Order: sequence, then structure tokens, then C-alpha cells
Amino acid sequence: MTVTDNTSVPLRHTDRLFIDGAWVAPSTPSTIDVIDSGTEEVYFAVAEAQPADIDRAVTAARRAFDEGPWPALSHGERAEYLRRIGDGLRERAEDIGQIWPRESGALYQVARRSAAGIAGVFDSYAGLADTFTFEEEAQPQMGKFGLLVREPVGVVGAIIPWNAPLSLITYKVAPALLAGCTVVLKCSPEAPGDAYVVAEVAERAGLPAGVLNVVTADRDVSELVVRDPRVDKLTFTGSTAAGRRIAALCGERIARCTLELGGKSAAIVLDDMDLEDAAATLAGAECMLSGQVCSSLTRIVVPRHRHDELAEALATAFSKVRVGDPFDSSTQMGPLVSQRQRDRVEGYIAKGQAEGATLVSGGGRPRGLDRGYYVEPTVFANVDNSSTIAQEEIFGPVLAVVPAEDEEDAVAVANDTIYGLNASVFTRDVDRAREVARRLRSGTVGHNAFRTDFSIAFGGFKQSGIGREGGTEGLLPFLETKTVILEGVPDGYR
Repeated sequence: MTVTDNTSVPLRHTDRLFIDGAWVAPSTPSTIDVIDSGTEEVYFAVAEAQPADIDRAVTAARRAFDEGPWPALSHGERAEYLRRIGDGLRERAEDIGQIWPRESGALYQVARRSAAGIAGVFDSYAGLADTFTFEEEAQPQMGKFGLLVREPVGVVGAIIPWNAPLSLITYKVAPALLAGCTVVLKCSPEAPGDAYVVAEVAERAGLPAGVLNVVTADRDVSELVVRDPRVDKLTFTGSTAAGRRIAALCGERIARCTLELGGKSAAIVLDDMDLEDAAATLAGAECMLSGQVCSSLTRIVVPRHRHDELAEALATAFSKVRVGDPFDSSTQMGPLVSQRQRDRVEGYIAKGQAEGATLVSGGGRPRGLDRGYYVEPTVFANVDNSSTIAQEEIFGPVLAVVPAEDEEDAVAVANDTIYGLNASVFTRDVDRAREVARRLRSGTVGHNAFRTDFSIAFGGFKQSGIGREGGTEGLLPFLETKTVILEGVPDGYR
């Protein structure tokens, strides 16, 4: 396999791990190749953490929480570090634009533009230092004066996937740091680059030693973070299967956990909706990160008498999508992350055909793209909601059109899944959209579009997860609630 020129990789320490405020040599020379998803060449190699490295990172985080200054700083003081990290990410926008497309297939323009938005998340959490109530007076039934105090949960193990690493890092690390926690960030072997950018930015921001530690490891070694009794809380984004394992391990020692897991999200297209508009919106949204998005609207539920018309409109819209080089400004959808992921998507396409769904568009590999992990945007019609492609998360650009008898049946079909991450209602009637939304068992419900909003809250019902990320709701999981009952009124409350 050809290795690309590493001088083009905008990272300084890929052969190291960021532990205890320094770039340290790993315990072994083992490395992980990061593959360019558009060329199938090695983009760079990163140090692979082993058990001794995980132990070192957890030790550093534990010491920084128990003995270091970080938890003792005021929220305002910690907020200043968050603002510096946000500024540093803005300065690294071009580097992020170069890394994310190569690792995961995101479009360059999207990747570069996202850096500013992600930097703003650090600013937003910094702002909560002034507006969130970390300590409030409460009237006790015993004693004379009560306080409800929200304190940092402790050492956090943050485990992120490969599809949108910078965003997922930010919605874990920013609230954890503001709360006063210390963090061991375990990044994905497929896409560690953005985590290295964050580590470099944190180092430049002067974050105290041990507050943020960054390592890359595969699943077996990563599990040591979950098992370690010195780690107080786990925050994980990834598959439901992996989430079940993490929840079980956390349950063994009553560790706190936040799990943002899989989805098989439904878009209900009601009988008053313009089908051309709905098809264009749904096809466009599925281009985002080549369908490698947990909250993608991949089950399209429509009245049976409009099924064929919508399926044809989706096929037309999806077949016009320009698939290709993510650095080409005319490209609308890039490659999948890896050979393994493309094999997975192609396996589901074959399964859909074998189980009797009608393939109306795509299903193969785009012509002229012999290198890179590309797959055609694909639409299935006449999909039985109990079938594999309707029930299991594919994580690729594959839409399943499911017929329903009426609105009641459409809601029942949408809810007939182990997942409950996202949904949308397509109708011209906003009151009808709201009424249907209240009946859907989903963490987010949009109207006439793919919509999620981390500034409010993001997370799932059922097996799509536990807890929420983003906004004030995303800060709460990093805090423990303490009741203090006093025999007098302390300073500041007199």
C-alpha cells in the first residue's frame, strides 16, 4: 500500500500520546495506519496505546482531579481556558478541513466551515460559567440552611467514533472541563486526527497537566478505560452493540455513563406534503457525511397510495447526486470511511434485495471511481418494516421507503423499532406536525427537514442511548448533586 507524503499532515506529534500535559513516547512501537478514504492510501500513522499507556493516562487524570488545581478553580477561571481552546480551533480550521475528509469522507467545504461552529461550542459552554446555577439555596426540613450544590463528577473517560470526531469530542470535553472534570479522551483508530488537533490546541492554551489526555487504541485496549475504577464516568458515542457492552461494564461498578448510540430514524411524509419537495430535502440530507450519521432519516414512511410517487421522486433526486472527491467543490457526497464500512453497506444492499424490497436507484459503485470507498446513493421501495434494512442501522446512503395505511399506522411504523434517536414529520400544517411529533418515541423530532440541535439537547429514547449532549442538558451529566444542610447561614447568603 502506498503511503502519502506525511509532510502534508498538519499534525506535529503523530508518533506520540498526549498524557499529563506532554507529548510522550508510547510504551511500544506499535502504530495504527490511518487510511485516506478517497485514495485508499495511508495518510499517516499514529501511536497505538497499549495497557500501560491507558494506565498512565488514567493515572494522570486521576492525579489532576484529586491533587491538581483544576477542580478548585472557579467556573469563570475554567471558562477562560475554554475560550482559548475555541480560539485555537478557529485558527486550525484549514487543518481540520484537510484531515476530516481524508479520514471519514466529509466534504472539505463542510469540514473547514464546521471548525468555526465547533469553536463556538467552547464559547457557549464558557458562557454557562456566568448563567448556570452551580449552587443554590434550598429550604431544608432539618437544619436551618440548605444548599443544593452541583460538583464535578470526577475523571471522565470519553470514547468517540470516526464519523464526526471534532464535533463529538467538543460536546464531551467542553462541558466536562467547565464542570471541573479531568478527561481521558480515547479516539477512533480510523480517525484520530481531530483529537490530535484538540490536544495541540489545549497544550497551547496552557491547560494544566493531566486535565486532558489523548490516546488512540483499538477496542480491547479501550475497554480498560471503561473497566478502570479510577474513571468515574464514561461518555460514549457509537453503535448500540458497543453501548450495551459499555453499559454492562459500568453497571458492574456503578459508574456513571452517557451513551449516544445508533438510530434508524423515520421521516413520516403525510398526505398533504409536496412529494418533490420532500424527496429533494431527504435526498440532500442523506448526502451529509455519505449517510454515516446516526440520526439520518433513513426510513421514509408514506401513505400507501403515495408510495410509488415518492419512491420515484427519491430515486430521481438521489440519482442526481454528484459522488466523488471530497476536495472537489462540485462534489455533493464523498466516500465511506473504510473498506470494512463499504463492505457492510453493500452487504445490507444485497440483504434488502434478497428479502424482497424493490431496488429503484443505486445499489452499486459509482462509475469512474475505481479508488476510494465509494458507493452509489441507493433507494429501496416496498420495504417491509420488519425487514433487515428497515430495522438495522446501515450507516451509509441507503433509504428505505415503507408504506403505511394512514397517519395512525405511520406513527406505529415509525415507533416500531428498538431505536429512538431522531425523526421528522413532513406536512404543511405546523399544528399537525406538533401533534404527530408528540406521539413519536424519539429524542428529536424535526419538521419538513432533517433537524437536530445540540444547542438545546441531543440524545435518544430506547436503545438509542442514555442521557443528553449539548446545551445545559449536556452539562448536567458531568455534575454530581450534593445536598448541604447547615446550622447557620454562610457568607454570601447573609
